[in-house]
Amino acid sequence: MSQERTAKLEGLMEQAIKPENWEASLRAIERNNGAAGPDGMKADELRGHLAAHGEVIKKRLLEGSYKAGAARRRDIPKASGGTRPLSIPNVQDRFIQQLLLGVLQYEFEARFSPHSYGFRPGRKAHDAVKAAQGFAKEGYTHVVDMDITKFFDKVNHDILMNKIGSVIGDKRVLRIIGRMLRAGVVMPDGVHVRSEEGTPQGGPLSPLLANIYLDALDKELEKRGLRFARYADDCNIYTKSAKAAQRVLESITGWIARHLRLEVSEQKSGTGRPWERKFLSFVITAAMCISIAPSSLTRFEDKVRELWRPKQSLNSTQLRDQWEQYVRGWWNYYRLCEDRRPIFRKEGWIRRHIRKCFWQRWHGSTGRVAALKRLGVPPHRAGIGRCSRGAWRMARHATIQEALKNGTLRKYRFIMPSDLG
Repeated sequence: MSQERTAKLEGLMEQAIKPENWEASLRAIERNNGAAGPDGMKADELRGHLAAHGEVIKKRLLEGSYKAGAARRRDIPKASGGTRPLSIPNVQDRFIQQLLLGVLQYEFEARFSPHSYGFRPGRKAHDAVKAAQGFAKEGYTHVVDMDITKFFDKVNHDILMNKIGSVIGDKRVLRIIGRMLRAGVVMPDGVHVRSEEGTPQGGPLSPLLANIYLDALDKELEKRGLRFARYADDCNIYTKSAKAAQRVLESITGWIARHLRLEVSEQKSGTGRPWERKFLSFVITAAMCISIAPSSLTRFEDKVRELWRPKQSLNSTQLRDQWEQYVRGWWNYYRLCEDRRPIFRKEGWIRRHIRKCFWQRWHGSTGRVAALKRLGVPPHRAGIGRCSRGAWRMARHATIQEALKNGTLRKYRFIMPSDLG
């Protein structure tokens, strides 16, 4: 390594606090506008805070004496059920992490595997799924689906710091990252718990630290000549036979335990055909097409039921806007599907939920008759509003479908995935 390069790696803190990185990091925190940490400071207060205290903060960073505070612990629901612990650092600490990310990401990015897709510039989950599809099309039609138990909670600090230290020579950067890892969390009951292991989810630096930690796994898989795609701690490996897949799962499980001190979940990991194991909420079908995983479609159905519950303190326009915001975001991810039939087949069922919701919100026979008339149903047919049958059954009635026909729903932007192209 050249003396110039060595000097740069040993002087990263000076790079981190340069005006351009300082301003870019500040804007990133403002743009994200995350929740306040334990000290209560909000993202929109950070700029004024730095104007008053920025020079003191820079001095502490250059001295290596900066100490991060504990993060606020919050459990958030997982899509697959249960909860995931989220650590919300103080806004100032998030800013410091963003400063370090601005210089560390550049140093590590070129070292990472091309098979790693998570939280990297210019890469996304869709790229990982397309790579998986490519392996399947090449004849690697058996998959090893690995789930690392509580990865972010179990990262070994010594291993992680050694990996960072093998590239970064600036002791101040290493010292501050070490303190951030050990800063701990403030639990909902106010108790401060010190962190002995793990890299807390919720700070800007956490995804990069995860990639640094798992880069050794990528290199091991490459050394073995295996086809794989990894997105954060979600990794699928592709082989040509069931026996090879099982052999790889057993071998890699042992390697991860020995070298990364992590545990692969026996319950959640396994082998199978690509259409039997999901990857990032997708499956590769027997026809080698990308489609939505059945479990993802089930979660979508649950969300439809939730969004079209009649007992919400929202008016019709707000219900529509809430649905539109959700379905556009959802479809932005799942439009990658090439086999869209499982999704599009649900659209009639979704419209039935919408009709059911309005039927119940029309409040009694008088309100229903009046609503049907407003929607153009002739008076002699609007009398169906007095029917005492259940709402789900009535949502399928020909008169209700006439009043809230597909074209009417589409006209008023009650959109479906197929409307979004």
